Amino acid sequence: MKSAKRSTISSDGFGSAAQTSVGQQIRELRRSNGLTLKDLKNITGRSVGNLSEMERGVSPITIEALDAIANALDVSINWFFGGPAIADVVERDVVVRRTARREINLSQAGTREQLLSPYLTGQLELILTTFSPDAGTGEAGRTRKGEEGGMVLSGTLELKVNGHTYLLEEGDSFQMKGIGKHWCRNPGAVDTVVMWAISPATY
Repeated sequence: MKSAKRSTISSDGFGSAAQTSVGQQIRELRRSNGLTLKDLKNITGRSVGNLSEMERGVSPITIEALDAIANALDVSINWFFGGPAIADVVERDVVVRRTARREINLSQAGTREQLLSPYLTGQLELILTTFSPDAGTGEAGRTRKGEEGGMVLSGTLELKVNGHTYLLEEGDSFQMKGIGKHWCRNPGAVDTVVMWAISPATY
């Protein structure tokens, strides 16, 4: 698979334009790898129609779906972080200002991921996730590529790890070893905000 050229499309809010942007990034990456929708269907197991709708911003893209597509296209989810990467030269390797976070905005699926780390070449990655009510990572779960942990900053998080389900509330924290799958969703009536720490930076 040939190397992909990084898309310049970025998300600019928690709305449909950002959702379409992720779909456009998927399409550009797929094409840059010389793959058709049928090729991607054969790798991910998703229908051509569903993949086409996600690329066009018609169908919601969940974290679970994006993870499967990213693996099929030989990148990590990190590839899809877009947005302003503006920082003072003195700060850029240390500080990420609130107004300059890169993000993956999957608003149709009720999820927003913001990158809190200034770079992705180290052993630690910080992410802020906002789940709308009843939104989550998808029923199939996500396979971890490293250790993950986090803290619920607001709302309620339902977390399933190795067959056990935990209900976490504001101020509760968790940590998971680098082997296995996990699934999470917001079972509440208001947004849930979670700060994640991932090591290494392989989200």
